[in-house]
Amino acid sequence: MSVYDFSAKTIDGEEKLLADYEENVLLIVNTASECGFTPQFEGLQKLYDTYKDEGFMILGFPCNQFNSQDPGSDEDISIFCHKNYGVTFPMFSKIDVKGDHAHPLFVYLTQQAKGVMTRQIKWNFTKFLVNRHGDVVKRYAPQTKPESIQQDIENALKA
Repeated sequence: MSVYDFSAKTIDGEEKLLADYEENVLLIVNTASECGFTPQFEGLQKLYDTYKDEGFMILGFPCNQFNSQDPGSDEDISIFCHKNYGVTFPMFSKIDVKGDHAHPLFVYLTQQAKGVMTRQIKWNFTKFLVNRHGDVVKRYAPQTKPESIQQDIENALKA
């Protein structure tokens, strides 16, 4: 099993197979529009712009499970991300990332890469780096700034 075995609804409402991203290095992030970490969208977009032509994709998954920090509709979130941070990487429909209704992709991700003390996602902007084979290679805490992941992305792109 790999990340490519899952699908998710895009922020525009279309079902998307993650297998469509096969052979790309992925950074999968649970996002929020009203979080103290929301400015990370800027750094994420810079990473995407820098490496997209080398086979790097960021997949953003809005989540409202942490202090209701993404209360808007998918359309609201899409407009916010584009207007405020120029986000052009793929964004998906709002999901749960923990608990009984967690999206199966995030159940898988947390099984593959444990966080500090627990597998459960504790906050917005938890990040998972996935290699070209669909395997989770690293998990990053919410406070990890996108620019500090750059070397790991370069290594994954070269592998």
